[in-house]
Amino acid sequence: MFKYTKYTLFHMLTIPFGIGVTLGGDWMYAGLVFAVGFVVVGDLLMGDDTSEPEYEAPWLLNLQLYSSLLLIVVMNFLMVWSVADADVLGYGALVQQFTGFDALAAREANSWPQYAAAILGCGLLTSVVGTIVGHELTHRTWDPMAMFIGRWLLAFSFDVAFAVEHVYGHHRYVSTTKDPATAPRGRNVYFHVLASTIKGNISALKLEAERLRKMGHSPLSIRNSVLRGYGMSAIIVALAFLAGGVETMLLFIGAGLFGKALLEIVNYMEHYGMVRNPELPVQPRHSWNTNKRFSSWTMFNLTRHSHHHAHGEVPYQDLRPYPEAPTMINGYLTTIVVALIPPLWHHLMTPKVLEWDEKYASDEEKVLAAEANRISGIKALTEHGQVSAQQA
Repeated sequence: MFKYTKYTLFHMLTIPFGIGVTLGGDWMYAGLVFAVGFVVVGDLLMGDDTSEPEYEAPWLLNLQLYSSLLLIVVMNFLMVWSVADADVLGYGALVQQFTGFDALAAREANSWPQYAAAILGCGLLTSVVGTIVGHELTHRTWDPMAMFIGRWLLAFSFDVAFAVEHVYGHHRYVSTTKDPATAPRGRNVYFHVLASTIKGNISALKLEAERLRKMGHSPLSIRNSVLRGYGMSAIIVALAFLAGGVETMLLFIGAGLFGKALLEIVNYMEHYGMVRNPELPVQPRHSWNTNKRFSSWTMFNLTRHSHHHAHGEVPYQDLRPYPEAPTMINGYLTTIVVALIPPLWHHLMTPKVLEWDEKYASDEEKVLAAEANRISGIKALTEHGQVSAQQA
């Protein structure tokens, strides 16, 4: 039974957040601290999960995915309630009635540093509960229910366009210069978040416009799923405003944008420095992989990224570990922290990139890698690129 229940770890990560926001004060740090600490420490201590179990009841796994929509609604409601002047939906009164705890009085004492922690915690959990599950579901383009839930999950981080660009753009052009989500060698993660967000949305609009024109429809219509996606996010923002005004709306927007930024940071570290001929099929070597146990369980095997990109239609529970694939620095949250410190990132990743060139790259990719090294701006890569050019 554990092979099913292990994926409920992401549900459990939302509990400290909900309790912390309800109790107020320094408890509002609980969601962020627990989520980061639990996964990072778990990855460091518990090693890898390379198991490949058989699942006789996949509907149980789908139920965990579909329940994410309720979780993300509850999480964002609690965050909105924590800053609103009114007792939205009578939640504070309900807590006092059943527990005797005066949540409304505790809420009055909250400070902006505590709200900042709640924003970061909610944004982090939005990226796990919303973006990662939305990513899984919107790959199931043949399933209307999966697409409906997946798109609404992505709407909380202002990223329904991801459902178009990721499936039809990123998976086609990954690890090439045509892919907005693939970071070239030497790029700063902070620049990547901005560049990938802008270029990814432009790509989604172009892909959707092309699809509609082929069907004989105008891109400027209700048929445009990207424009509908922007509208979905606008509806949620409007609800946050109605619940508590401008401050509440800004709090929600902050959490959603942080969740979106985390997606782009993950894109950054999943394909950093990879090169590929876009005319050739994607192979497991074109993604950075990790099998760290807690990252795999809390992120629905997104960590098995090499198999995911080689076969994007495979459901998360059937992804294979590919331990021989290029390997990330560590688990996902640990690698995110490293990526946020550019000097440390380049110090640790430059040897990995050079190892990829020697161990994994095809002859054609070695030429592409040498050019990528030459223009990277990273001294060790530049010098290696010059040597490779001279040898060629």
